[in-house]
Amino acid sequence: MSTGGGELERTLGFLEAMTLGGGTMIGAGIFILPGIAAELAGPASSVSYAIAGFVALLAALSLSELATGMPIAGGSYHYVNRALGGLFGAIVGWGMWTGLMFASAFYMVGFGQYLVAPIPFLDGRVFVIILGLIGLALLIGVNYYGTEESSSLQNVMILAETAIIVVFVAVGVFFIVPENLEPFAPTGPSGILATTGIVFISFLGFEIIATVAGEIKNPSRTIPLSMILSVVLVTFLYVLVMLVSTGVIPFESLGQSPIPVSDVAAVYLGSVGGVAIVFAAIIAAISSSNSSILAASRVVYAMGRDGLVTNWMNVSHARFRTPHRAILATGGLTALLILVGLKVDAIIALLAEAASFSFLVSYSLVHLALIVFRRADPDEYDPSFRLPFPLYPVVPILGVLLSFVVISQMAPVIILIGSSIVALGVVWYFVYARSRVVGEGLIGEALRRAPAEVYRVVVPVANPATQRGLLRLAAASAHANDEQGTPELVAVNVVQVEHPSPLQNVESDRLDHQHELLEAAHEIAATEDVHLRTRAMVAPTIDKAVLDVLKAERADHLLLGWDGTLGDADSLFGHTLDSIINDADCPTSLVTLRTETIGSPVALVAPGPNAPVVARRAVEFASVEGTTPTLLNIQPPQADEADAIQRGETFIEEVAERAGLEPDEYNVEVIVSDDVTAAILGALGRFDTICVGLSQRTDGAQIPFGTITQQVVEHGVGNVAMIRGS
Repeated sequence: MSTGGGELERTLGFLEAMTLGGGTMIGAGIFILPGIAAELAGPASSVSYAIAGFVALLAALSLSELATGMPIAGGSYHYVNRALGGLFGAIVGWGMWTGLMFASAFYMVGFGQYLVAPIPFLDGRVFVIILGLIGLALLIGVNYYGTEESSSLQNVMILAETAIIVVFVAVGVFFIVPENLEPFAPTGPSGILATTGIVFISFLGFEIIATVAGEIKNPSRTIPLSMILSVVLVTFLYVLVMLVSTGVIPFESLGQSPIPVSDVAAVYLGSVGGVAIVFAAIIAAISSSNSSILAASRVVYAMGRDGLVTNWMNVSHARFRTPHRAILATGGLTALLILVGLKVDAIIALLAEAASFSFLVSYSLVHLALIVFRRADPDEYDPSFRLPFPLYPVVPILGVLLSFVVISQMAPVIILIGSSIVALGVVWYFVYARSRVVGEGLIGEALRRAPAEVYRVVVPVANPATQRGLLRLAAASAHANDEQGTPELVAVNVVQVEHPSPLQNVESDRLDHQHELLEAAHEIAATEDVHLRTRAMVAPTIDKAVLDVLKAERADHLLLGWDGTLGDADSLFGHTLDSIINDADCPTSLVTLRTETIGSPVALVAPGPNAPVVARRAVEFASVEGTTPTLLNIQPPQADEADAIQRGETFIEEVAERAGLEPDEYNVEVIVSDDVTAAILGALGRFDTICVGLSQRTDGAQIPFGTITQQVVEHGVGNVAMIRGS
């Protein structure tokens, strides 16, 4: 989906955002990985967590600006897709989907490990894998059944595990044996960096704040503050967990334990403490895996919607309203990853490191996306939180460099697996997705040193039967004003959803229709030799979404389609069109297309503020078929008819001059009659397209509608364009 979206109800405050980001990060990673981390880096594994936290903090800073610049449902995938285009969107999409599946498999193997370890008769790798698969099946069932149920379960589990880990640290610091912390870094800097690549998975979760940016109150303050604080506090907590763990039990012994944190807690909290940690680790594994499955299925569901994978994935369950196919596909592949544990001894480290690789690549592209947005500076990008100098450009550049430094220290097999996933995304894009993707990246604009002036016509599209005609008129208008800027069209389609949410699925057939409309818009624009961008939106009200686009795009002209049906006194063109026409802050054309032929338009030129723009639009629309329009004026009879005609011609010339038209761009016709309406209706049959002024906006909801305009609409047999200036 192209970026864009209506406003969601903002219900999440600072505390809720902190709970969401921090609570999601405090997951299974901190219970499962301390043993592996201690074995690889000794007590200095706490430094590995600090470095991983710093890399995550850099990503959080870049994401904070992007999220306040586009506070809509989405996240890394949408920012990269919008900034860098479909190729990098495919890389991030595949990377996030596979990374989340690696993470989910990692959590479920850890789940099995914590269940099996305390029970001697269940000892063995097979039991770990079987329990992991059972846990995965239950979570797939919960996600298949419904998001609301899985979200409620998630909140309860996060609160419980957070409380237990805080107690573990608060008491444990008093039982640290200083001698256990020597030597502090037995494997040196290379061991610390290599461990960073494994434990980075522990920081997955802060991005969820960006994905729900559209629902956060006061986003300019809350988003950056909650993201940064949650990463900093969780990093501090993880560093303390590692210092406590390696300070209470020598790191050599800790590295041999499958349930390291439980063993540490048992030293100073007794068996009750050990059981509590086992309980916390189990629910943390369930919680983390559940959120990973939830997010992974939404990523591949969105990729299906955007044409990056088969549309088969972009289907919601008829009863449960969940992306059931995406959930089942995610669950099936995750189960295969868990089964790999039957053959691979170091499955925990392998899964954790592979997931970290994918997210380090994704966050690197997020940093690049921020640079592209800053360089391109598109109208729709207006962040309320901007990284100040020198944080920009230091943060994105350092973020990219550190991510690749950490990746470079990973095991060769992980680099091979991760690079293969990136290559898969590239190949997949060129073989499958390239022709299906709607929307373009901003990288081309970013490479230009200064953005060019643009003359922009916004065209809402909804009806395939009239879309071509509207875009042809819009292209003609844009080309006719190329002295004001590079011609550009923005095609907008809004899928109306009462309460849009990142966790709510929209019927696939509605999104398919939207995709087809905007894809066809690109094809039409290509034939008209004009640049076109698309805005695919999901919003509670169409009129407000369109008005938001006009404001964000700084539109020079709004061209709307209308079926020609007049309503009543309360709703002249329909509530949606009435609202848009009354509140649009740019020149507006409301067009009824009854035939594809534009022919030689006629502009009804009468006294009033709209006369020049009516004349100009007639000239612009005539250029569609290379004709010359007629500017028509009606004059009342005088004693000498020649005087009446001269007066009409003089009036038309004055209007044309105010419209900036040259005399050879139009024909002049003056009709002398004491019945203006009859004269106009009598002349209409000679023209395929009629341009007439629309009354000015008012402070009320009702739009004034002149008698002549109404007669033209009701009795005209050709196309009718009602024109209003700004």
